[in-house]
Amino acid sequence: MQLEELPKEGLPKKVKGYRRLIPSMTALLVFEAAARLSSFTLAAQELGVTQAAVSKQIRFLEETLDTRLFHRLHRAIKLTSEGYLLFSVTSESLQRMASVFDRVHEGIREQEVVLASTSAFSQLRILPRLSALRLKQPNLQLRLVTQMLTPDLRSDDIDLAVRYGDGKWDDGTSIFLFDEEVFPVCSPGWLATHIAPVHAEDFLHVELIDSDATLEGWMTWQTWFKELGEERPKLKYALRCSSYTDTIQAALQGHGVALGWHRLLEPQLASGELVRLTEYVVRPKEAYYGVVPNGRKATPLVQGLVEWLCSGSSIEHIDSNITDDR
Repeated sequence: MQLEELPKEGLPKKVKGYRRLIPSMTALLVFEAAARLSSFTLAAQELGVTQAAVSKQIRFLEETLDTRLFHRLHRAIKLTSEGYLLFSVTSESLQRMASVFDRVHEGIREQEVVLASTSAFSQLRILPRLSALRLKQPNLQLRLVTQMLTPDLRSDDIDLAVRYGDGKWDDGTSIFLFDEEVFPVCSPGWLATHIAPVHAEDFLHVELIDSDATLEGWMTWQTWFKELGEERPKLKYALRCSSYTDTIQAALQGHGVALGWHRLLEPQLASGELVRLTEYVVRPKEAYYGVVPNGRKATPLVQGLVEWLCSGSSIEHIDSNITDDR
């Protein structure tokens, strides 16, 4: 990498466009590397330049902005509050630019649609049904963007995001996909060696697998029992997971009973890998929505993707004395 020459007598007096506010893209690239690696030396190695060249670019940025971006500590550097603010926006912008460069360089056609969702929805709902999508839209090139929490529409040029909640978000237009049911599930192997719970109090003695509530409306065992009107303060947990996919993997391997979100587990329930326990069920008020970001249109490809997401989503409601029909 060859670093551009810095202005010998400051910035030109008359500059137009972004150049007026962003005097050096090279300096920003150097700053991003130094901030990400927390080291001028490692940044120099990554960029293939000298440490002095890195220091010079950082000093130029600080002088241009008239603020310190790094605290120079003993054998270490640390971002200042202003430096962290600049790094946050620079890092995100460069990632988005790199994504576009890759797409252009690889000659990806306009048929590509970027679909964002949580990793649980992607792994449990989308990936097992990709064959049906290819049959429905053979020319579609799908790019999946997965995030741990509710998908952020500000990144990755997202065309459509799947969210779970009340459908009221300010950053896009919501399209209802389907509602949800939540009930206990386990593997056939676990059921063969344990007594199946029949009544709510039976779950006090069952090995439960729980997952953290990371989304709006997401249920843990405690909140599930609360929705049923049953307080269960001393549940027996065999395992607690931060990821719902880990929770389901543990259930598939026979480690206990997990809460089954029907829409996510339709393939496993249909194949018999997981079985439903009891007729107890909670029907949350939240639902799944497709969200088109503000400023983007629901193109025919996106509309076709919405139709595919909705397909095969019928739920057979089972009557129960204890349900939540909201």
